[in-house]
Amino acid sequence: MSFVLDASVALLWLVPKTNPAGAAYADSALVALKESQAIVPSLFALEIANVVAKVEAKGIVSEADSQRFISLMGQLELVTDIETTAHALGDTLNLARRYRLSAYDAAYLELALRRGLPLATLDADLAQAATRAGLPIFAIH
Repeated sequence: MSFVLDASVALLWLVPKTNPAGAAYADSALVALKESQAIVPSLFALEIANVVAKVEAKGIVSEADSQRFISLMGQLELVTDIETTAHALGDTLNLARRYRLSAYDAAYLELALRRGLPLATLDADLAQAATRAGLPIFAIH
């Protein structure tokens, strides 16, 4: 089964110690990707790159750690949604307003709603907005 993957989940594959409580959830999403695909908004790669640069600069991970993570990401069935920008100033903005989310987080919500897919996230505000919008949250198996 496909799902929308939030960067908050994927980034735990690089820095699990930043959210030990979420590590099992992130691992479950990684296991699910062996049998299914994840859809991500077009901003996903930029979010990942931003955090990778920050954790490297802080000395939390080495460049070699980051390269292993990037290599892992390249092996996964991640499909980038090319319509993210087309919805940014319409549906995404409206969702950001309605649920008091950043436009970045609202992009994940908009994508999941548009595709009718569960959302894998460790962001509490985003998960709450998804639940309020009637969207299923990716469940650990």
